[in-house]
Amino acid sequence: MSTFNKVTDELVQELKSVLGEKGVTVDPEKLDVYKTDEEGNSYWFHTPEVVVFPETTEQVAEVVKLANKYLVPITPRAAGSGVACGAIPVHGGMVMELDRMDKILKIDTDNMYAVVQTGVRTSVIQKTVNEYGLLYAGDPCSADSCQIGGNVATNAGGNKAVKYGTTRNQIYGMKVVTPTGDIVDVGARLQKCSTGYCLEQLICGSEGTLGVVTEVTLKLRPLPPYKFDLVAIFKEDEKGFALPNKILKAGIEPTSIEYMDNKALSMCSKFCKVSLPHVDEGCCYVIITVETFDEDELDKKMEKLSDLCDAMGAVDVIQADDRIWGCRRQFAEAARDIDIMFVAEDFVVPLEHIAEITSKIPGLEEKHGIYSVTSAHIGDGNIHVLPLNVDKLSPIEWMEKMEGFHKDLFDEVYALGGKMSGEHGIGYKKLHDFKRCTPPGEYKMICAIKKALDPNNILNPSKIINVDDQ
Repeated sequence: MSTFNKVTDELVQELKSVLGEKGVTVDPEKLDVYKTDEEGNSYWFHTPEVVVFPETTEQVAEVVKLANKYLVPITPRAAGSGVACGAIPVHGGMVMELDRMDKILKIDTDNMYAVVQTGVRTSVIQKTVNEYGLLYAGDPCSADSCQIGGNVATNAGGNKAVKYGTTRNQIYGMKVVTPTGDIVDVGARLQKCSTGYCLEQLICGSEGTLGVVTEVTLKLRPLPPYKFDLVAIFKEDEKGFALPNKILKAGIEPTSIEYMDNKALSMCSKFCKVSLPHVDEGCCYVIITVETFDEDELDKKMEKLSDLCDAMGAVDVIQADDRIWGCRRQFAEAARDIDIMFVAEDFVVPLEHIAEITSKIPGLEEKHGIYSVTSAHIGDGNIHVLPLNVDKLSPIEWMEKMEGFHKDLFDEVYALGGKMSGEHGIGYKKLHDFKRCTPPGEYKMICAIKKALDPNNILNPSKIINVDDQ
C-alpha cells in the first residue's frame, strides 16, 4: 500500500522556484475548483493541497521529480471534462493543471500531421486543420470543451470512431514525462513499426497513471468535401440496432452511426427548445453520416442507405439537420440540467449484442428503482445509459444505489463479451468494478506495469487500479 506525505511549505517554495509565483496556488477558494471534474455527486469530491500550472515540458519534469522527492501524489488535469472521476485528487496532494500548454506547434499540410501541446482544445485542432483542407478525425461529443491531453488520457472515442477509430488511432507519437521525471519521446511518424513495445499505445488510455503527456503528434487526413446526414426513425429499437452491421456489410462506410432512445430525444428536444419529428409517437432515432470525395458516390450511397433503412422498417427517413445534431451533442448537458448527479455509463459490447444488452435495461431500472435515458455510438457498440437521480436521493444514497446497479449491469455486459468502458475510462469511479470484472491474470499484469513505471505511485493513484494493489 502506498503512503503519501502532506504538502509542506518547503515543497510549495520549491515548486515556486520552478514555476514562479503565478504557477502555484494554495488559495483555498482556488483549490476548491479542483475538487471535482464533471462529477456532480459530492460523495466523490476531494480537494487538493496545491495546484500547479506548468507551461513547459521541462517544468512538468521538475515538478514530477519534486513529487517523488517529497512523496506527494500528482493528479494530472486537462479540461476537467471527464466523467469517471479521473481528474479528482483522491489522496489530496497536487493537481497539475495543463491548460497553459495550449499551443499548436506545427501543421505540416504536405505530410498531413500536426504537433500540439496537451492543453489545446480538440475543437480548436479540428477547426484549424479544416482551414487547410485537412481533417483531425478525433471527435468526442465534448470537443468544444475537452483538451487533446484528456482525449489521449482516456483514449476518447466519439461520433466518428466507427470509421476512423478512437484517439489511439489518431496518434503517431507523443512527448511524455515519466512518473520518475524523465522526458521521453514515444512512437514515431511511421505507417508501421514492430520495433520494441508500442509505448505510445500503452500510454494512450492510461488515464495519467503512466506518464504526463505534454505534446502529441497527430495524424491528419484529407477533408472529404461531400457529406450527408440522414436520420432513420423507428418505432422499435431492435430494428434500429440491426442497422450497423447491415450498413457495414453493404459497403457504405459510414462516418458515424448514432442512436437516441425516445426518452433521450424528449429530454434533449426540451432542453434545446426544438421540435423533433415523430418523437411524440414514441420513436427512436438512428443518425447516420456518410462522407465521400466524389459527389456521385455520395448520391449512390445515400440512395442505397435510404433503401436499406426502409427495408429495415423505418417509419421515416429524413435529413439530419442542426436541430438533430444539436440534440445529440447536448445529451449530457440536458441530463445535467435535470440532475447534476447523473451517471454517464459508457459500456461497450459486440455489435450483435446491442439489442440484447439494451433490452435488459428496463428490468434493471425496475429492480433498482431508477430512471435512465440512452444514447449510443451503435456503429461501434458503445452504449451511453445515463441514470438520473430523479428521486433526489442524498449523495451517499445515490452512490449506493449505483453500486448495486453497476454490479448487475456489468455482469450482463461482460457475459456478452463486453467491457465497462468504451471511451470514458475507469478513473476512480469504476475502480472496484474494474477489479471485480477483470480476470486476475490480466489485472496482475496491469498492476505490474504500474509498479514498474511508477515505483512511488506518484501519478494519479487510485485510478484504474486500487492503491492497495501496488
